[in-house]
Amino acid sequence: MVKNAWGLVDAFFDEYKLVDHHIKSYNDFVDHRIQDIIDITEPIVLEQGEYCIQTGKVEIRKPYIKEADGSKSKVYPTEARLRNLTYSAHMYMDMALTKGEEEPNLEKVYIGELPVMLKSNICHLNGLGYNELEDKGEDPQDPGGYFIVNGSERAIVTMEEIAPNKIILERIGEKEDRRARAIVTSIKSGFRARITLEYRKPRKKGVFLRISFPYVPGEIPLVVLLRALGLEKDVDLVSSVSEENDVQFLLIDDIQTSEITNTYDAIKYIGNRVAKGMTEEYRIKRAEDVIDRYLLPHIGVEPEKRAEKATYLAEMTEMLLQVIFDEREPHDKDHYANKRLRVSGDLMEDLFRVAFTSLTRDMTYQLERSLARGKEPSVKQAVRSDVLTENIKHAIATGNWVGGRAGVSQLLDRTSYMGTLSHLKRVVSPLSRSQPHFEARDLHPTQFGKICPNETPEGPNCGLVKNLAILAKISEGSDPNELESVIKKMKSINPI
Repeated sequence: MVKNAWGLVDAFFDEYKLVDHHIKSYNDFVDHRIQDIIDITEPIVLEQGEYCIQTGKVEIRKPYIKEADGSKSKVYPTEARLRNLTYSAHMYMDMALTKGEEEPNLEKVYIGELPVMLKSNICHLNGLGYNELEDKGEDPQDPGGYFIVNGSERAIVTMEEIAPNKIILERIGEKEDRRARAIVTSIKSGFRARITLEYRKPRKKGVFLRISFPYVPGEIPLVVLLRALGLEKDVDLVSSVSEENDVQFLLIDDIQTSEITNTYDAIKYIGNRVAKGMTEEYRIKRAEDVIDRYLLPHIGVEPEKRAEKATYLAEMTEMLLQVIFDEREPHDKDHYANKRLRVSGDLMEDLFRVAFTSLTRDMTYQLERSLARGKEPSVKQAVRSDVLTENIKHAIATGNWVGGRAGVSQLLDRTSYMGTLSHLKRVVSPLSRSQPHFEARDLHPTQFGKICPNETPEGPNCGLVKNLAILAKISEGSDPNELESVIKKMKSINPI
């Protein structure tokens, strides 16, 4: 039995590396996600539409260094460590500045440097054998999966979060309080929008169901939002949520409390919240924009998706009310099926998005300054590559990430080889260290085979800082549209 078990372990490591989750995620970020971020960024328009900057493909070149005498040479990780350099790749992007209707003439522009993860596809060590690694001054047993910034080895720690794009139901207070909420963290291309639907009994006459989502101050009645999404008739609104009498009566109470009876008034109501004091036309346009872009963006950001969003919210409402009427149990937030792990590629994607937005803003400023001085604008002069480079480099060097999180990247533990492997397989919970969170700190049965039951620190971090089991493998997410097309080809569902 023991012999067979170790044979299985050896077979596993013949196929997978210890830090595959970091390396594969980073490769996906480099190969696809950087380009996706650039593609969804709106083009820069200047001088009331007279000038426009078009962006194209991004090219990433393997790490090299430019010496003081102007010569260029490949740089390997060992040299970067010894000379306190940042082991980074150079990024070039096809860009063109067009005037009016003229055809864009794309040119390659240097936009900055991207720190390279060791043993990833864009690292010089990728694919090298045992002896070749020794020749380059590397330890052949080193797993890679970390960065070298200013000569220091920095590891990005895997973050644990509640599963996105999934309805999570929870009770508030005791069962007798009859209060509950449904939460969805909707993610589209890295943009995160948290939607909260809450049921609570009003002290006096008022609304039972209220919803909050980004860019709308406070909470708004659910009935108003459903009307804004096109469920104008009372009968459509009630029947879309549930066929059960108890649920329908509760919704009818909310409908009678609300003075808003049609889609136009509902959009106007939301407009008064998001653009108070503006003209009516602007308020309506802004409200429609907020509904399309920030309400459940994973369903889509086009106006045609409003009906689907209404159906989703109706389903969410029914699930929430089933918890209130004790027909459904709330979700266990500590169950590992309700968790997702954010590895290096996901966290780098957040960082790159913010850094690229800073770069586009700086480019706009530089070009507007050139135009104000009467100079002919030039893309190459407008791009200050250090804006992108410094933003990314600073975050990895300090661990201070976008969104105000600290300690996302840490100095790699080199106390021992086991310490290094342990650090690269660490999983951190975002919960506060100063509060008890007894249930979150407990070993949950669903962690069996995924999380090491022994390896967790003592003290305030106990149970919040965990480690992946040695044979744990993190599966990558799949494109839902791809899955849908495969299922349709199999004729398992009817094509829409």
